[in-house]
Amino acid sequence: MMRWLGWMACAGALGLLAGCAQTPTKGTPSDLNGLYAQLNQASAQYDQALQQARAGDNAQSQKTLETALDALRSASDHCVNTSGCDTARFLSAYDRALRLKDGSFLGTEGDEQSLDTDDQNATGTDSGVLTALPQAQRTVQLLHDHKLSDLVATNGTVQAALQVWLTRLRPELIRAYVDYQYLRYQMEPAFQQAGLPEAILFGLIAKESGGRVHAVSRSGAAGPLQFMPATGARFGLNTIDGFDQRFDPTMSAQATAAYLNEQLGQLNDNLALVLAAYNGGEGRTGRLVASTPNASFWDPNVYFALSPETREYVPMVLAAAWLFLHPARYNLHFPRVDGTPGFVNLANAASLNELSVCLGDDDGAHYGWYRTLRNLNPQMDPSQLQPQGTRINLPRFLQGAYKQSCTDGKWVALADQLQAAQLPTPPVQVAAADPPPRKSKHESAGHYTIRSGDTLYAIARRFRCDDVRDLVRGNHLRSATDLQVGKRLRLVGCKR
Repeated sequence: MMRWLGWMACAGALGLLAGCAQTPTKGTPSDLNGLYAQLNQASAQYDQALQQARAGDNAQSQKTLETALDALRSASDHCVNTSGCDTARFLSAYDRALRLKDGSFLGTEGDEQSLDTDDQNATGTDSGVLTALPQAQRTVQLLHDHKLSDLVATNGTVQAALQVWLTRLRPELIRAYVDYQYLRYQMEPAFQQAGLPEAILFGLIAKESGGRVHAVSRSGAAGPLQFMPATGARFGLNTIDGFDQRFDPTMSAQATAAYLNEQLGQLNDNLALVLAAYNGGEGRTGRLVASTPNASFWDPNVYFALSPETREYVPMVLAAAWLFLHPARYNLHFPRVDGTPGFVNLANAASLNELSVCLGDDDGAHYGWYRTLRNLNPQMDPSQLQPQGTRINLPRFLQGAYKQSCTDGKWVALADQLQAAQLPTPPVQVAAADPPPRKSKHESAGHYTIRSGDTLYAIARRFRCDDVRDLVRGNHLRSATDLQVGKRLRLVGCKR
C-alpha cells in the first residue's frame, strides 16, 4: 500500500507539471490565497491518507489520497495559469510527501559533477546536463527496497545525463560495467551491509573513475571512488608500506558506504544533497542547507549556489544508477560478465604485463585483461616480476586459460621477450654532449616553487619522489593538501 501511495504521488507530480507551459492569466490576492488554502488542505489530506494506510485502512486511505491528489491537480492547474502564483510551493508539497521520515520512505534527490582525472572518463561541462534546468522541487525517491523511483526518468536534468551516457559516453559506461562486475565481489558487500543500493555504487564508479581502480585526478583524488587524501584518512584509507589504500576496492567501498550514511544522517536522508557533498564537499553543502531543514537539491537557491561541476555530478551519478537498473528501457544491453572470483599461484615468475600478453583475448575479452588484472591486484606494479608461487587474483574462468597459455609455450616466450625489451641508450660521447635539462623558473637545485593548481601528488610524480609523506615531513606540512602558492618546497627523496 505504501508503495502504491508513492506511485500515486509521482503521477500527481507529473500531472502538476504538465500545465507549466500554459500562458498565465492575471490573478488577484484573493485568488492566490484561495489556491494556497487548497494546497494546504490537500497536503493535510495526503498526510491523513498515509496515516490511514499505516493503520491498515487501505480502502479509506485510497479514497482520501485520490481526493487530495485531485485537489492538488486542480489547484496546480490554476496556479500555473495565474500570474504571481508560486508553483514551487505546489511542487514542494509532493517533495515533502515523498520524503516523509516515517520508515516507509527514505527521501532523496539527484545532481551531478564531472571529476577531471588523468585516468578517468570525465563528462565535461558541455555535456548538455547543465543546459537542462532542474524542475524545481522534483524529487527522486530512494525506497527502502533500494529501487530508484521512476521519477528519475522524468527529471529534465537527469534525462540530459541519460542522453550523455547513451551517446558519447556509452563505451565508457559499458566498460565501467564490465570492470565493476569483476570487482563486484569486493565492493558490493559494503553497500549491502550499510543498507545502501548497489545502483548508487555503480553510478559513483562510472562517474568517478570509469572502473579504473588506479584513477588519479589532477586535484589528488584517487581510487575507484576518488577519495581526497584527507577524507580518505578520515575513513581509514592511509598509505601503508608504500601502498595507498584508496586504491583498494574493498576498503574504498567501505569508506564510501560509511561516508554516505554519515551524510544521510546529517542531510535529512536526502540522497541528492549527499551526492553533492560527496563531490563538492560536505562543508559547503551543509552551509547551504543549514538554514532550510527541508531544502531540496533542486531548489534554485541551493542548485545555483553549487559549482557547475557539482550541478552536473549528481544527475550523472543518478542516471548511471538508473541505467544499471533498467538498461533495456533505453535500448542498452550490458554484456554478460562472469565475475566469479578466482586466483592462480604463479608457476613461474611473471609480471602482470606478461600475464596480460599470454592471456590475450581468451574467453572473448575485447578489452584484453590488463585492466582487470590491475584492478584485482592493485598493490602490484604491473611491470615488476612477481616471484614463483605469488597469488594472482583473476576471474575464475581464466584459471584454465592461465594453465594453458601462461605456464609454457610460445605466448610465454613472447611475453618474456617483451618484458625484457629495453629502450636504447645513447653512446657515452653523445650522452656527455647533451645539454643538461632546462629547469623551469619555478625549479632550483632540490627545490620547487608551488604554482596554482599544483598538488603534492602531481609534484611527487613529476620529480619521481619516493614517498609523498617525505615531502610532507621534509617541508613541515600539516597534510598532503597543505600547499600555498609561491611557497618553496624542498624536494625530499626526489630524483631531480
